[in-house]
Amino acid sequence: MHEDAVEPVAPAAHTLPPSSEPERTPIHALHLLHGARMVPFAGYDMPLQYPAGLLKEHLHTRSAAGLFDVSHMGQIALRAEDPAAVASALETLIPADILGLKPGRQRYGLLTDVDGGILDDLMIAHLGDRFVLVVNAARKAADAAHLRAHLPESIRIEMLPRALIALQGPKAEAVLAPLAPDLATMRFMDVREMAVGGVPALVTRSGYTGEDGFEISLPADSAAFVAETLLAHPEVMPVGLGARDSLRLEAGLCLHGSDIDPGTSPIEAGLTWAVSPARRQVGARAGGFPGAARILREIADGPARLRVGLRPEGRMPVRAGAPLFADLDEAEPIGAVTSGGFGPSVEAPVAMGYLPTALSEPGRQVFAEVRGRRLPLAVTRLPFVPAGFKRG
Repeated sequence: MHEDAVEPVAPAAHTLPPSSEPERTPIHALHLLHGARMVPFAGYDMPLQYPAGLLKEHLHTRSAAGLFDVSHMGQIALRAEDPAAVASALETLIPADILGLKPGRQRYGLLTDVDGGILDDLMIAHLGDRFVLVVNAARKAADAAHLRAHLPESIRIEMLPRALIALQGPKAEAVLAPLAPDLATMRFMDVREMAVGGVPALVTRSGYTGEDGFEISLPADSAAFVAETLLAHPEVMPVGLGARDSLRLEAGLCLHGSDIDPGTSPIEAGLTWAVSPARRQVGARAGGFPGAARILREIADGPARLRVGLRPEGRMPVRAGAPLFADLDEAEPIGAVTSGGFGPSVEAPVAMGYLPTALSEPGRQVFAEVRGRRLPLAVTRLPFVPAGFKRG
């Protein structure tokens, strides 16, 4: 293994300026108790890794269950007398079929801008009487302001002061079931209100690792109790930002601010599936969202560039920001790496980046410039590790 292979690197997006004082999540003391190495991230003091280290945290999540603190994420509730009015209003900002989202289900969505760029990516849960959005930590204030500026005044917008923890891995259900028996009947992207260890919670069967798992929203003052209860289980290990990043990279999942941003369209990013058929050119409610002209044109004609998987040859990881070249002697880069590191599950370096569509077919060789050298990479399909979601 290369000496840089498992060196923990916090996700590059949304780190704090050095002079800023980070906030603390409701289970901050628990991280310290378990020996976490803390770093500033998205305005919070967050665990980068624990004494076991990134490699073991990553592999344990793939084989058993890892516990993540994601309380830095924003949780926003939207309410109106008629929930359908909330869905209709959200469709003016998000190219998803929210009117067709049934109570008890959630959907991945994108806030787009007038140029077809991605302001943020988020989860949208329909709870019957309200919708709950989970948005990226560094975007939560901006997203709340965006919603207030564009949604009707009749829709109440509330930032929820709740904790959010995620239990991810193939044994997550077995660990959680004794604390919340009803969750065993949930499938991927279900959302349900239930008690977890006697604590009222909102549980979704989803996550950011590519594995089966659950995200649990609960009162801030109960979060440490539930987290410690889960960590007492022999199959559960605490996991920090370093392994969270390597897990999502292997799963081919985007990090906002790195792989997607306002300069990236959903189609370029390979997120065409997030533009629901009902909102496409021949759909029942075609367009009507910011940037629709560009996004629908790119669905029809193809984008100029695409997000691709990249497999570097050898053992040296290729990090975000490395320019990509068509050959060893090319003077001008044709793209760039947006996420990269070592993939513990595949025992090799992995990366994602953007290439011109004409040069994006799997199997093509390109070169990344690292420390003055050009290293060969093979374009490959995403994800690097198959998803383990419970869809049935």
